[in-house]
Amino acid sequence: MNAIERALGILLLLTGGQRSAVELAERFGVSVRTIYRDVDRLLALGIPVEAERGAEGGYRLARDYLQPPVALTRGETAALLVALALVRGLRATPLLSELDAAEAKLLASLPRAARELFAQGERIVGIECPPADIFHPEPDGTGEGDTQLAVDRFMQGLLASRRVRLTHENPYRGRSADYDMEPHGILFDRDRWYLFGHDVDLGSERLIRADRVREIEVGGFAFRPRAELSVQSQIGRAWLSRAMRRWEGEGRLSRLLVTREQAERLQRDWYYRHAIFGAQDGEGAGQGLLEVRIPSTDAQVILPLVRWLGPGARLLAPDELRRQLAQELAAMAAEASAEEI
Repeated sequence: MNAIERALGILLLLTGGQRSAVELAERFGVSVRTIYRDVDRLLALGIPVEAERGAEGGYRLARDYLQPPVALTRGETAALLVALALVRGLRATPLLSELDAAEAKLLASLPRAARELFAQGERIVGIECPPADIFHPEPDGTGEGDTQLAVDRFMQGLLASRRVRLTHENPYRGRSADYDMEPHGILFDRDRWYLFGHDVDLGSERLIRADRVREIEVGGFAFRPRAELSVQSQIGRAWLSRAMRRWEGEGRLSRLLVTREQAERLQRDWYYRHAIFGAQDGEGAGQGLLEVRIPSTDAQVILPLVRWLGPGARLLAPDELRRQLAQELAAMAAEASAEEI
């Protein structure tokens, strides 16, 4: 009997209850040290063998390790198939290798008809990526980071309650920064993953886009999860509202005057709904107009937005964008007049 056959025999014996190393050694005609090595092989394969010390001790399998075969209807199998396809269709799938292993174990326990349905997954389920956003495009920096690696390492730190050290690139400020974080969750929003946790140096929560992480490692410092931190607090893009108000304080701001109908249109947008809306005290007061403050002075962002809003929308600041917009509108009007002639 070779080592693999003996390890399988030990596994089968342990399914029937606890066995001592001496008992196993006598059963297979080998030394106790050989049994120790065989148990180590089982542990390396991910089989949860537990050891109990003492005169009555021995080896046993972790409780509930071996489960009865999974009995799923075709509807339940199809539901799992769709869920797996959705997860695999993301830009990065958290703990992808672990998902592959779990799927293989699930398939092994399914009846033949269910396995055949799973084999048709790509033919049955298709995933379309979200289209690009043309009204508020975001810079990608110097290039896409390894989202899969960032999400996996962050999740590994979360599961082990270990801090992670990462380098994040901010394309708006043109620089990178290092962060020491206690991972508490991940958030998926518009085909992007965000890493949520406690910033050790800042002493508060932080949310970071995974595709802008350039380096990430799980550290050796353990931490106790903070009950007050939940990724659910970021749902509804609450993080974006806070960020907009922080950006407003940094001075990069455009001011627009819009009608109430235009304001309602902006408030239906995923991004501009978090801008700062307020009543107009000066120009437009008494006319039902609202001022909108957007923390950006990028002409490629603000000018298309004003044109999209159409008549009734006015750009109040900054002055250089007002002049550029006036020149563009004058040129468009001249071209229209020439065509009429």
